[in-house]
Amino acid sequence: MTPPFCSQQAKVTPAAAEEESLCPNKTWDTASFLDNFPNAHPTSSFQDSGTSFEFTTGVLLCFSRTLNFGSHQCSMALGGMLRNAAATYLHLVGSLQRKNAGASLTRCLHQTLTMQKQLQARRLDKIDKNPWVVFTKLASECDAVNLGQGFPDFPPPDFAVEAFQHAVSGDFMLNQYTMAFGYPPLTKILASFFGKLLGQELHPLENVLVTVGAYGALFTAFQALVDEGDEVIIIEPSFDCYEPMTLMAGGRPVFVSLKLTPTKDRELDSSSAWQLDPTELASKFTSRTKALILNTPNNPLGKVGWVLGPDRLLKHLRTVHQNSVFHCPTQNQAAVAQSFQREQLHFGQPSSYFLQFPQAMQRKRDHMIQSLQSVGLRPVISQGSYFLITDISDFKSRMPDLPGAVDEPYDSRFVKWMIKNKGLVAIPVSIFYSQSHQKHVDHYIRFCFVKDESTLQAMDKKLQEWKAELGA
Repeated sequence: MTPPFCSQQAKVTPAAAEEESLCPNKTWDTASFLDNFPNAHPTSSFQDSGTSFEFTTGVLLCFSRTLNFGSHQCSMALGGMLRNAAATYLHLVGSLQRKNAGASLTRCLHQTLTMQKQLQARRLDKIDKNPWVVFTKLASECDAVNLGQGFPDFPPPDFAVEAFQHAVSGDFMLNQYTMAFGYPPLTKILASFFGKLLGQELHPLENVLVTVGAYGALFTAFQALVDEGDEVIIIEPSFDCYEPMTLMAGGRPVFVSLKLTPTKDRELDSSSAWQLDPTELASKFTSRTKALILNTPNNPLGKVGWVLGPDRLLKHLRTVHQNSVFHCPTQNQAAVAQSFQREQLHFGQPSSYFLQFPQAMQRKRDHMIQSLQSVGLRPVISQGSYFLITDISDFKSRMPDLPGAVDEPYDSRFVKWMIKNKGLVAIPVSIFYSQSHQKHVDHYIRFCFVKDESTLQAMDKKLQEWKAELGA
C-alpha cells in the first residue's frame, strides 16, 4: 500500500524500504498529505522563523520514524500536534526528493537537519566527558574495593534516620510543595546555627537559599553571577565540576595551584604544607575577574545543600532557582531541619555529632595511613575532609611504562592498573587540575576513608597480598 500523500502510485517492498525513498521519482501532493491531519495547514515557519525550525526539528525526526516502511503502513496518530510540522516536513521532503531520489528519506532528512543546525548547545562542547564514569565502571567490572568515590558505605546516625522516617510517615502535607527557596523550619535553623558559627545575624528569608545538594548550590551561583567573558579564579586541586560550570555559564576559568613545601626525608607530608602563593593569586585578577572559588575542602557533597550570603547576591540565585528546580523535596528538608535542631542542642558537648564524626574519621584516616605505607605508598596526612592524597613517585620510577593512551597522565594509568591487578580503587589527582597543570601532579592518587570497618579490612587484605608480592 502506497501512502496516500504521494501523487502517483509507487510500490514499496520491505527489502527496498530502508534503502529507497518512500515514493521514488515522485512529487509530493501537499493537499493529500495534509488530509491526514485534520487540523494541519501549510505554514512558512520553516522558512521565516529560525525559532520555529528549532522547535520542529525534533518533532520532524520523531515523525519520520513513525513511517513503518517494513509493513507498508504509516502511523499517523500524531493528529493536530503536527499541524505546523507537517507543512515544514513537506518543504524538507520536497528538497530531498529533488536532491537525491534514491537515498533513504530518513537518512537524507537526518543529514539535512544535521547540516542545518548543531543539535546540542555550544555550551556543552568539550565538557561531556566525566572521569567518574570511567573509574566507577572499571571498579564494578573488577569487583574491587572502592576507596575512590567519596560516599559512606555505612548507615547514617540513628537520629537522622528517625527524622527521615518521621518526615515520610508523619504530616501528609509534607508531600506537597513548600516555599520555593526553602522549607521555613530549615531556613530558620540554618540561619540560627550558622549565624552563631559565623558570628553574625542571618535572616532566614534573605540570607539562606536551600538547593538540591551542593551541586545545585554551585550551579545556581554560576548561572546567576557569571556572564559571557567573565573570568572565574579556581584554586587547584579543585572539584572537577567548577570548570565545566564556569564554561556553561560563558565564563573563562583561570587556575592557580597550591604549592607543596616538602617536609624532611622519611616524614610524611601534611595537607598544611600545600600553600597558596598570594603573589601568584594576585596576578590572576584582571578587569574581567568576576568570582573566586574558595572552598575547603574542595569537595562538595550532600543531598540537600544551601547557600548563605547577602541578599544582594542571593536574590539573583533565587531567580535561577525558581526557574529551574523551583524547590527541593519537602520531606528531605524537614528531616534535615529536625537533625540540625537536634545538633544545635548538643553542639559543643560530647554528644554532638559534629564532634563525634570527626573523631571517628580520624581513627579511619590513621588506619588507612598505616596500611598504605606497608606497600610503599606515601600518604599526605589530611587535616580535613575524609580523603587521603598519596604519593606514588616510587612506583612511577620503578614502572613508568604502564599501559594507557599516550597523553594519559601517569596517575590515571596507575589507578587503572591498580584496580585491575590489585583490586583497589582510587582516583587520580590529575582530574582535579586543569589540563595544562596535570603533568605536575601525575604522581598522586586519592583514597577515601569514610568507609565501614569491613571495607577497611577488605583493603587491608588486598594490601597484605600486594606486600607479599613485593617481598617475593
